[in-house]
Amino acid sequence: MTGSGLEYNSAGHGWYKNREVVLKIKTKIAAACAALLLGACATLESAKAPDANVKGLKSFYVTRVPEDERGIEKLIAARLTTMGYLATSGDAPQPPDRVDAIVTYQDHWFWDITMYMIKLDVQVHDGNSGAVIATAQAMRPSLQRKSPEGMVQEVLGEIFK
Repeated sequence: MTGSGLEYNSAGHGWYKNREVVLKIKTKIAAACAALLLGACATLESAKAPDANVKGLKSFYVTRVPEDERGIEKLIAARLTTMGYLATSGDAPQPPDRVDAIVTYQDHWFWDITMYMIKLDVQVHDGNSGAVIATAQAMRPSLQRKSPEGMVQEVLGEIFK
């Protein structure tokens, strides 16, 4: 074939005559591979108020998200208890008793053969003012997924490190 950049020998095996065509194809393949690899990265981010002393907090109330039927608020409260804090959870936006901090969260789920938590955002609010004093989020695509317990442990670990 002439003009296509492809030349055939008598054995029927083709090879590229034009190096520019090969370079363009390799560049496109490399860009596609990079996009796939970068798109599948797990992320863990956190931020704290400049004067926040989250390790000094002793009692927490975890507010259940109304749409949550998976009990993530209970997992967060249980993890806080395991970490040595006093933690309760419930449906009410405000705790029944005074606490040092109120914890809110947003859980995001995705379907890939099975449902899994792709992202968990957690905010720690001052028990008196309601101001956000610390926040963290973890995002894990399908190939790096963790159980909900693992996601909770990862996010709270980032907040209290």
